[in-house]
Amino acid sequence: MNRGTRVRRARKDDRNALLDLWERSVRATHHFLEDRDVVALRPLVAEELASDAVDWWVLESASRALIGFLAFARDTIEGLFIDPDYRHQGGGKTLVAHAQRLAAGPLAVDVNEQNDAAVSFYVALGFSVVGRSATDAAGRSFPILHMRRPVPTIPDAT
Repeated sequence: MNRGTRVRRARKDDRNALLDLWERSVRATHHFLEDRDVVALRPLVAEELASDAVDWWVLESASRALIGFLAFARDTIEGLFIDPDYRHQGGGKTLVAHAQRLAAGPLAVDVNEQNDAAVSFYVALGFSVVGRSATDAAGRSFPILHMRRPVPTIPDAT
């Protein structure tokens, strides 16, 4: 990532921007979802963003633009989304490194099996598939890969 980016805790006033970023990110990467799926998920994501069930972290640029965000709980990446205009620039890697610093041990993540780019991203960062579910947490027919990464032995440079 460019110099001047930083990870900070999300604030209540970030919620609308994060919801918009989520939708742009999902539409750019989750090609297996239809428009009606994204529309149906949006209020559920808004509800999640308003909850304290996970810790929300924001990646922002030097100019304070929101580049991406991370949902983290119990040594698990519960969600990671990058603004499509900032993909392939290191933001995702920065957020995974932040999650690893927060984790007490190995890091876990669940990934939509049909999201090939996300699966490849996590594999490149040392995650491996440790299980699979035929449906997502809500019982929808979107298979989920359960991935895990041991604590890296080499300190992360990010």
